Amino acid sequence: MPLTPEEPQIYESVPGTRASAGASRTPQAPRPAAPIPGPRPVPRPAPPRTDSKGPNTPGRPGAPSRGNSPDQQSKPAAPAAGTAQIQLVAATEATAVEVADDTVDKLLDDGRAPGEILVLTTGAQHPWAEHELSFGEDAYWRQLGDAEDVFCAHTSSVSRTAQRPIVLLAVNGGTDPEVAAALPAALEKATEQLIVCGDPERLRALL
Repeated sequence: MPLTPEEPQIYESVPGTRASAGASRTPQAPRPAAPIPGPRPVPRPAPPRTDSKGPNTPGRPGAPSRGNSPDQQSKPAAPAAGTAQIQLVAATEATAVEVADDTVDKLLDDGRAPGEILVLTTGAQHPWAEHELSFGEDAYWRQLGDAEDVFCAHTSSVSRTAQRPIVLLAVNGGTDPEVAAALPAALEKATEQLIVCGDPERLRALL
């Protein structure tokens, strides 16, 4: 019996039973939306530097401190030049020259040079001055310029004397106005120290 060729079978597609390849897949979760560009947060400023390299930091040369302008900054006061210390040594008019001589000996023992000391008297001349003046005023005043020894003079001629580091004022006489005028004159001649030998109460009142 002859075999008849098998007819090709035709499959009919049923609506709704066949899905597209893309539809048959499991739907994926939606991706998160990309962030929208916006203003970035402003970074916090760094704390001020405390070293000398930071701008306008205290202690940097040329940078004024806060709250003070360069004109308002205080400047150290310059010390007064030529101001000598004043020391009072108790003595009477009769002993003032002797006390001054003893003080000179102590200064020399401490290492002061004789040419650094000047002795002034308010009453009678110092015995050394009387002795040297007996040879003439020229020779007497020449010793002041040589500055090799202790020089003694009367306060009436204090303007002719030169400045020396230490001046001793022996109050061995004179009125209160004369002694009061001799004190600043003797202080002007002292560059380091003025030693006044006399009555402490009287001297404090005059000073």
